[in-house]
Amino acid sequence: MKRMTKKTLAVALTAAMCLTLAGCGGSDKKETKAAETKAGETTAAAEEGAVDLNALTLDEIIEKAKAEGKVESVGMPDSWANWGLTWQDLKDEYAIDHADTDMSSSEELQMFKTEGENGTKDIGDVGFAFGQQAIDEDLVQGYKTSYWDSVPDWAKAEDGKWMVAYTGATTFLTNTEQVENVPTSWADIKAGDYKVALGDIGGGTAQAAVIASAYAFGGDLNNLDPAFEFWTELAEAGRINTLDILQQNFETGEIAVGVIWSYTAVPYKDQITQYKMEATIPSDGSIMSGYASVINKYAPHPHAAALAREWIFSDAGQANLAKAGAIPTRTDVEIPAEIEEATFAKADYANAIPMEDAEAYAAACETVKTRWEEEILPLLVQ
Repeated sequence: MKRMTKKTLAVALTAAMCLTLAGCGGSDKKETKAAETKAGETTAAAEEGAVDLNALTLDEIIEKAKAEGKVESVGMPDSWANWGLTWQDLKDEYAIDHADTDMSSSEELQMFKTEGENGTKDIGDVGFAFGQQAIDEDLVQGYKTSYWDSVPDWAKAEDGKWMVAYTGATTFLTNTEQVENVPTSWADIKAGDYKVALGDIGGGTAQAAVIASAYAFGGDLNNLDPAFEFWTELAEAGRINTLDILQQNFETGEIAVGVIWSYTAVPYKDQITQYKMEATIPSDGSIMSGYASVINKYAPHPHAAALAREWIFSDAGQANLAKAGAIPTRTDVEIPAEIEEATFAKADYANAIPMEDAEAYAAACETVKTRWEEEILPLLVQ
């Protein structure tokens, strides 16, 4: 899943950053030649990245994307929000190969920034609160897709600099073989005796979990004190699990209860066979927020990135997300009843509070990160 290290999901946790720099043996001459070739490729990528994707027709984008032949993503692994289905669709429909490097939202943007004109990645998926940062730091280029008019204003930035394709609700994923009384509320968790994992506080998933808990105990975006009273109590009781909320850590039984997004909980629950898992949306404190696709300003395959976003917002792409327990943002998409029956019914997240004010949500997330590092982290390292 996205390192909610995401996420963080989700998807988020702090597993070592998965940036694999491929090295090759050989003489200095060969290495010099390889470097020269790479420099030429990245210069071309920078020039391509400057193209106005919104000025192209969809047919032109498809043609150019096929010529590029691949798309490199960050933070969009197969297990997060069913991205694997979308990548397979792109392969089947357009013969476009895909590779992902999983990382948190902040790591994605840092990679875009660090690589600059030498960009090696095309598209990322960042928490809603990170969208404005991507624009402010001039890290992304726009593409509005053919479905622009059916996407709510709150879910898209000017010229498509970022677009939220889906939202999800705060969800508890519980190993029922380790926890007898499966929590259905934050009050249940407070009354329990098991450890709870929420991931790396630098990721959008963990920040959202803290904000959701604030609402559960009477707070909101402007009053996070109830959340920090709750997490301080858990920390002092030794009940915060500091592991990444990756699928593998649920599979090994190292996480009894994890706070993740609905669109990660469903795939995890379905794919984990070692234990019986149960996904529940808390009745007393759940928020709805999404992740925004961002196209690297210096994407080496910008047209493939644009086509990937196009597919994500298509009927098929939105259905793929719904199958993971996500809530598509397009207002004109009807999700088949059988998908809802296999994931969450609308009633399950009826009380979830939508985060539609990007600025206010981003500010709250930043406060969460700062206060966690100052107030909670010292309790975890003693």
